[in-house]
Amino acid sequence: MNNWKKTFAIIWTGQLFSTLSSSVAGYAVVFWLSLKTESAEVLAYAMIATLLPQIVLGLFTGVFVDRWNRKQVMIAADTFIALITGMLCLMFYFDMVAIWQIYILLALRSVGSAFHVPAMQASIPLLAPESQLMRVAGVNQMIQAISNIAGPALAALLISLLEMTYVLMFDILGAVIACVSLLFVTIPNPERKTEERHVFREMKEGLKAIFGQRGLGWLLTFDIIVLFFIIPVSALFPLMTIKYFLGEAFHMSVVEIAWGVGTLLGGVIIGTSAMNRFDKIILIIITNSIIGLTFLFSGVLPQSGLMWFAIFTGIGGLAGSIWNSSFVVILQTKIDNSVLGRAFSTYDSLILLPSIPGLLATGYIADVIGLSDAFVIAGGAICLCSILLLLIPSVRELGKSTKGVGSKDIF
Repeated sequence: MNNWKKTFAIIWTGQLFSTLSSSVAGYAVVFWLSLKTESAEVLAYAMIATLLPQIVLGLFTGVFVDRWNRKQVMIAADTFIALITGMLCLMFYFDMVAIWQIYILLALRSVGSAFHVPAMQASIPLLAPESQLMRVAGVNQMIQAISNIAGPALAALLISLLEMTYVLMFDILGAVIACVSLLFVTIPNPERKTEERHVFREMKEGLKAIFGQRGLGWLLTFDIIVLFFIIPVSALFPLMTIKYFLGEAFHMSVVEIAWGVGTLLGGVIIGTSAMNRFDKIILIIITNSIIGLTFLFSGVLPQSGLMWFAIFTGIGGLAGSIWNSSFVVILQTKIDNSVLGRAFSTYDSLILLPSIPGLLATGYIADVIGLSDAFVIAGGAICLCSILLLLIPSVRELGKSTKGVGSKDIF
């Protein structure tokens, strides 16, 4: 770990280009679908196509991430995603694209992410000292935030100037840069405790790593329940902007940029020594409550309240950044490196699983419950979950045991 700063500088450079280009491509597809269909169900199905492979494969990918060379896994995943994006480029170029084809290609891109994300998350504790994990999480959030800020703006601009084919080519270029950057770093692989290989037994070890520790199982259950409300409602943000607040494509990008600005500020806050000394569980409870309140307040705004909707979205992005970083650090410090890939892939799979029924009901939510009422209900439920989590003694103890992790300066 002597050269960990140099290693992360190289990795972060590649990931910035890759994340930004993927953000541009992703938002371009969402905006294209929103403007072409104005359908809540189409947006929900697109999100399901993106999430479902990660949910199904997440229980298995971690096994292979822990077995294989993690750097090679990340390079192979990025290459696969670039190839799928290339296919989508050709379909737009020859004007042969259909909505159902977009669903399939989004799902295939998600297969690559199902391998890349846990491989990257599980590699971080092998590259950086434990005292720096919160800072590393903060920089990762800042990279994501920059992409969330620039991605929607660039997507809205590019789809108005270029054909979708050329917009999507930026994603291929970003993947190439990310792969090349990984060639210049060494990512160690953890020592396996056993040479016996059995997929289902190794999956069970991943589940045990999370649910076998006091408090950690309750925390994961809390995340699952909260995301059941967050993900379906987040799919409604574009429609909330253009149908409830009567905005246009530009306003959709403004709302998404607001989320990115909030995430960036959250990453900066995470990088301060004072914040890193906080109890991680308390941070999770506070930030989740803030997200719930931003949903609730957004739902009671009048139709003239688009500016406040963007502001609340930005606050939610800030809170979400701190929440996510706190949870990741808890997993990285409490779970052995040899099973960390399985733990992260299992976590990613389980937290997304309950969101599918909610996404399938998005059309019902938008048409029957109403866009604004959906935000109010989800916000109230999230706040209630945060209060209940605070009442569990083993969860409070988990927060105390991770207090102070990442209390040193990153540079």
